[in-house]
Amino acid sequence: MVYSIIQKSQLEGANRLDAEYYQPEYLKLKLLLEKVKSKKLSDIAEVSGGKRLPVGEIFSDQGVPYLRIVDIYNTFVDLDGVKYISEKLYNLLKRYQIKNADVLMTIVGNTVGLVGYNQTSLGKFNFTENCARIRSETTLPQYILAVLMSNIGQLQVVREKVGAAQPKLSLDRLRNFQIPTLNGKIQTYVRSIVLKALDFFEKSNNLYLEVEDLLSEELGLKDFKVEDDLSYVVNLSDVKSAHRADAEYFKPKYNTLISKVKVQMSKLGDLVSIKKGIEPGSEEYQDEGKLFIRVSSLSKNGIEDKDQKYLNDELYEKLKKDYEPKVGEILLTKDATPGIAYVLKGPVEGIISGGILRLKLKNDIGPEYLALCINSIIGQWQAERDAGGSVITHWKPEQIKNLFIPILPKPTQQKITDLVQKSHQASKKSKELLEEAKRKVEEMIEKGSGKT
Repeated sequence: MVYSIIQKSQLEGANRLDAEYYQPEYLKLKLLLEKVKSKKLSDIAEVSGGKRLPVGEIFSDQGVPYLRIVDIYNTFVDLDGVKYISEKLYNLLKRYQIKNADVLMTIVGNTVGLVGYNQTSLGKFNFTENCARIRSETTLPQYILAVLMSNIGQLQVVREKVGAAQPKLSLDRLRNFQIPTLNGKIQTYVRSIVLKALDFFEKSNNLYLEVEDLLSEELGLKDFKVEDDLSYVVNLSDVKSAHRADAEYFKPKYNTLISKVKVQMSKLGDLVSIKKGIEPGSEEYQDEGKLFIRVSSLSKNGIEDKDQKYLNDELYEKLKKDYEPKVGEILLTKDATPGIAYVLKGPVEGIISGGILRLKLKNDIGPEYLALCINSIIGQWQAERDAGGSVITHWKPEQIKNLFIPILPKPTQQKITDLVQKSHQASKKSKELLEEAKRKVEEMIEKGSGKT
């Protein structure tokens, strides 16, 4: 049995009576932070919330970036897939703009506690009400980022958030987070590691943009743009053949895109075999154990530690033969956010969910090249056209098998593969450096050697 003995004065000071709040690990952390000396986050930084878009306002494909939770999950702000608002709305939301070196933390939903660093020099941004902005003029923001990412910050997140169905972390509780006042040399060292990680992150993004441009150029889609027609005519025979009657499916832009590609095309079903994942049921989810890889934790950069769920060892052993992905296979999302493809780089002890497919190559084509084609405009537009569902979007395996994949010459495929691998290597190095920054903070706290 795990228990803690708490003084009545401590209960009154925290305004909390639930036993969860006084778990031994939280009390141990409190003692450690007192030992090295700490300050409230509000004493070293300004903490403020974002702003919900006014009623009637919608996102657009251009304008001023509006950062959401999904844009900061990768620690650094990621503009891939970002939504935009108008310049006029941006100016109306002046109080809710973010600047370079601002730190963001998610405060609503199952991903409470994700931390992001706004490193971009692209200009102005607004941010969602589901995030808090942390801005400091006195303490290095990169150091604050590392503390909040570390076990020091994340334990405080788990302790202070409230709500089970829709977890929340109030701004007042975040302002009371304790930040250890490690000496200036350590803070500067941590800052240097974070900035190195940023360099590799940007290198990874630039390489990926380069390879996307190369693919577009080779396919004849460089600077490809098409306007949506306000009206168009569809033959009844086409409606019957597609088994679809919705206007969205027959937008001319989809056929225009395919017709622009001047190279040989093959159907995905001729290139790969496809296996679907499994849904064991949410009652099987655990906070630790073997990975249960869901759509929400998969990106084109890999399996992300975001709202991650786990299965017990017994269930894993039962399912792994049929549902554990292998190195070199492509994981492809078919539900919720269909069309995300990632080539598994290393062995993983885990099971894929029913919203993910395993693609195993059965033809002489590179997996990285194939994944890039699926993640590119040619794959994404086909997924957008095919996927249906009013609440949760679904992309049927039969449709996925008919996905058109352009087949470029082998030397070009290899050039693309080399660039993608370099991008992933840079991304991996960035993550390793961030882990190093977190470990440094935790190590100094454990040693109690961070006194000023």
